[in-house]
Amino acid sequence: MTNPPSTPEPAAAPAGTPGAPRTPGGRGTPAAEPEPPAPERSSAPPDPAAPEVPGPRAPGRPARPTLRSDLRASWPDGLVALLITAAVFVLLYIRIRDQTSSTVTVMPFMADAGAFWMYFLSQAFGWSALLWAWGTVVLGLLLSGARPARLPLSGPRLERLHRTTSLNTIALIAAHALLFAAELVRHDTVAWNSAVATAFVEAFVPGGYDSGTGRVAIPVGQAALYLAIPLGLLFYVRHRIGAKTWRILHRCVIVVYVLSVWHTLLYGTNVWYDGWFRTSVWLLQIPIAVLLLARLLRPARRSEKLSARPGSTARTRTGWALRLGGRLAVAGVLVALVVVVVSGNDGGRSVPPDDTSSTHNHD
Repeated sequence: MTNPPSTPEPAAAPAGTPGAPRTPGGRGTPAAEPEPPAPERSSAPPDPAAPEVPGPRAPGRPARPTLRSDLRASWPDGLVALLITAAVFVLLYIRIRDQTSSTVTVMPFMADAGAFWMYFLSQAFGWSALLWAWGTVVLGLLLSGARPARLPLSGPRLERLHRTTSLNTIALIAAHALLFAAELVRHDTVAWNSAVATAFVEAFVPGGYDSGTGRVAIPVGQAALYLAIPLGLLFYVRHRIGAKTWRILHRCVIVVYVLSVWHTLLYGTNVWYDGWFRTSVWLLQIPIAVLLLARLLRPARRSEKLSARPGSTARTRTGWALRLGGRLAVAGVLVALVVVVVSGNDGGRSVPPDDTSSTHNHD
């Protein structure tokens, strides 16, 4: 083996340079400084139990988003959500006061808008939560698939907006549920501790609400709340659970949105009956179905593409069948949504129900 060329000695510092060491017997002649010993390299493999010391972040590389930073960045979006909620509350209040809302038909005892203002505020938070959930899903579908050439904001800004709308959606759903429980407590005539316990069971325990349509609608809304919280916060621990696991779980967010729409159509007294308001709720689902179908037809990852042939092994054939079935199912939903909107026949009630009783009525 050829020996490496010797390292040239460093040039001597000029005489009289401040801090230049001098030899004992000469003037201005610097003494050569000894080189520090090279660190010894161990040939032993690294200890897997030893803690890993994180290295410095590369220059120009953005820091990983944290829950704290996104919470700080979510206040403009949250302020807009509160303003929208206030506007919806005023609209609901005026319609109840003027007795033009179908809520008065469903629950005649609520004609006194001032007595049940907290319930209408809960409804307002529910509507804004549904609107913010819609925007979150739309942003997620735009970011997860092949992005359009022109977007109003850059990719990083859209991603942050997607995260902040997700956090605000969770807050709006929680406010909707808490105000609903508070309304139950306010109109209960028993002791406050018993009223709080009853309201907690009816608002937050599946099966605890046993009146009318709420026996199905309330558990559906509870499922949306209990799924939205962990699915929305998993993003901030995806470096611990793995990107693949996080992607699989994050796709379940669409289930939360479907449950939210189902809860609204079942229990939202404003949309119980056929009409333009109920049809508008169905109309808003068409863009989501279109974006979801486009996401499936043009996936960003090569592994998610649908090949022309199912494959030779049982595993590849199963995956191919699932991908094809998903595309056909979404296409069928899109066609059904168009039919519902055009025909106006969407399953709404055409006459008031025979039983308009509710646990809100404690007279």
